[in-house]
Amino acid sequence: MYKISFVTFGCKVNQYETECMKSLFREAGFVIAEKVISADAVVINSCTVTASGDSRTMTALRKLRKALPDAVIALTGCYPQANREEAEKIEEADIIVGTKERGAIVKLVSGCLRERSRIVRLSDYTNDDVFEPLRCTEFDNNTRAFVKIQDGCNQFCSYCMIPYARGRCRSKSMDLLYDEVKAIASGGVKEIVLSGINLAFYGSDIERDLADAVELCANTKGVERIRLGSLEPERLSGALLRRLAAVPQFCPQFHLSLQSGCEKTLRAMNRKYTAAEYLAITEHIRGIFPECSFTTDVMVGFPQETDEDHKESVDFVKKIGFSKVHVFRYSRRNGTKADQMNGHIPDMVKTQRWQEMTAAAEETREGYLRSLSGKTVSVLFERENSTEFHHGYAPDYTLVKIYRKIPEKSLRNQIRSVIIEEYGHDCCFGSLVTDKY
Repeated sequence: MYKISFVTFGCKVNQYETECMKSLFREAGFVIAEKVISADAVVINSCTVTASGDSRTMTALRKLRKALPDAVIALTGCYPQANREEAEKIEEADIIVGTKERGAIVKLVSGCLRERSRIVRLSDYTNDDVFEPLRCTEFDNNTRAFVKIQDGCNQFCSYCMIPYARGRCRSKSMDLLYDEVKAIASGGVKEIVLSGINLAFYGSDIERDLADAVELCANTKGVERIRLGSLEPERLSGALLRRLAAVPQFCPQFHLSLQSGCEKTLRAMNRKYTAAEYLAITEHIRGIFPECSFTTDVMVGFPQETDEDHKESVDFVKKIGFSKVHVFRYSRRNGTKADQMNGHIPDMVKTQRWQEMTAAAEETREGYLRSLSGKTVSVLFERENSTEFHHGYAPDYTLVKIYRKIPEKSLRNQIRSVIIEEYGHDCCFGSLVTDKY
């Protein structure tokens, strides 16, 4: 019986796909190794959004090859798919597969374990590709499950490799989604997080939309919460938002990808909205969901970004009042339009702007957490921190902690009402509406 281990980089979609591959290997009789060093085979699921992501993948690959000279190592994911010529030359990997045909990974690894022959399987996406029907059967966190319902991207932002690494937009069928969510809920998972590479485009190829997927989940026995992954703001129509508001289980946390609050920079990025339109969308959402929160991603140091452009973006972030912002530096990606632009920003300037934007993000984060004081929220508890706290998340995805009065008692997978009493650096503290636990 072979042991296999996994190393995963990147987004929630990658994490979901790793869990799906684990399920495939379990069904084939493999044992998931708790420690990589004891594995007969290792699958590295890579990310290529940034150059640092590529670097982390290659560093991990080389370390694993040195530590496990006799193991079969499979490199999969976005990095080899988007960088085929480079990937094909990587000698440390026995198997190189992209983001297609994940369902064949068990066959490839099994064959390599038997025959020790190198396998390179990289093929381009076409317009005829369909959604690959992967699914998870087990989850490490049995309170919340990520379910990938969409893959690919048609947007071609000037800085981004994802359309090359993931192909065009493709959607999971409603039948497959129902079967998967039903199985997840029957296992005791209470919260479903719908995710995708460009989630807001779900259903565009199958005459459905995101509200259809949310309503299907809501009508599945056992599902008590539904959350969405990252969304493109321009896809959120009034009709869609009103349908979401009619779903009692829907959690009003909106991760609206921003990238920049500067009009000029957004045009150069080939984003499909203006800062003014983004602001209008958030105001519309707040009108429908008064208790909502907004999280986002913001890039600094895009080519030709001036100090004035950067300040415009910082001011915009403060104006929206995000509850959380992921700030990252622009990273050159070979083959993108932005890579060919003039006016690339020195790393030292990027770092300074990252620090300034991060400070603004922390300011808005603190303001949001402060605004929750005195409110009563429902919390899905997930875990305990030693003997001190129960941890859980409110519908707006605020981390909430309450003191453990009875150390041996767990609130895991329970939804309870909590009064928010104070806030910390990255969470809120409170107490149960009833102390009987």
